[in-house]
Amino acid sequence: MPQKNQESERKTPTNESEKYSANDKKFQDIKPSGGIKVIIPAYNEEESIAKVIAEIPEIVQEVIVVSNNSTDATEKNAKNAGATVLQENRKGYGYACLKGMDYISKQPFDKLRTKPDIIVFLDGDYSDFPAELTKIISPIIEENKDLVIGSRVKRLREKGSMTFPQIFGNWLATSLMKLFFNARFTDLGPFRAIKYDKLLELEMQDKTYGWTVEMQLKALKKGFSYTEVPVHYKNRIGTSKVSGTVKGAIFAGVKILGWIFKYSFK
Repeated sequence: MPQKNQESERKTPTNESEKYSANDKKFQDIKPSGGIKVIIPAYNEEESIAKVIAEIPEIVQEVIVVSNNSTDATEKNAKNAGATVLQENRKGYGYACLKGMDYISKQPFDKLRTKPDIIVFLDGDYSDFPAELTKIISPIIEENKDLVIGSRVKRLREKGSMTFPQIFGNWLATSLMKLFFNARFTDLGPFRAIKYDKLLELEMQDKTYGWTVEMQLKALKKGFSYTEVPVHYKNRIGTSKVSGTVKGAIFAGVKILGWIFKYSFK
């Protein structure tokens, strides 16, 4: 890693999640030619953010936590865990992701520090298993896929980890994408990886809850190769800012359906 303080503070995954990927021989030697950067949007995740960062595999070049107007110790805890911490005061998942992308685009790259090959998006609530990042990026490195979505399949989900609005919303959105675009997606999971140059080509715009579906729709429209990887999913630490409130769930649903119908008539 280019940032020495981060390299010394980041730790190899030590909890149960590492058995799903970090110790799997198939993934131990995954080393892209450039680098991997992780963007984590985070709003008031002081209890979980350090746990997430600690379990990200060491093949990652840089972990970027974008504090989305956090009012707790999220920024401090993320920095102490070895992450680069950015601030985005405009509330919205998309705003945070765009902030991370803007930071990467402005970094100086030379012979010692190449531009990233892969960008991974991961939530800061500890609902995903960060060690499964190697599983997420494997199809990009080994099969030259452009986009990989971590699919939160039922058999790998902890009971109660996804609310009914989330489950129904995912089913409806992916069913509509199948109907209109013959897509094979089964989830809008936030744990995902994409080639950096392909991410730039998408010209992402959504500032709030439509970020994930926008990425998948634009990838379909541009003919990008994609796949899904089944991932484990557990109950998050703290309360969800989206599915945990009626307002959030409704707003997210409207945004997601809006993107689908917009692209179905293009």
